[in-house]
Amino acid sequence: MNEKWNLNDPYVYGALNGLLNQPISVQTPRGSVRGMLRKVMPDHIVVQMGGAPFYIRINQIIWFKPEATRITPDSAE
Repeated sequence: MNEKWNLNDPYVYGALNGLLNQPISVQTPRGSVRGMLRKVMPDHIVVQMGGAPFYIRINQIIWFKPEATRITPDSAE
């Protein structure tokens, strides 16, 4: 089986890869999802929110942004 992926928006794919394993907010036509970006594939991403994975097609993303990480007294040095 010889499959070749065609990236519709390579810049979005690249930007999402830079946010892997970070908190992210994603807006879709159905609403927004906030959680940890766990996987980036050519056609979809996986955002873990509340212990459940959300699979979001890249062509359904309106916008996304990294969420600020909370700094706790234990993590500040």
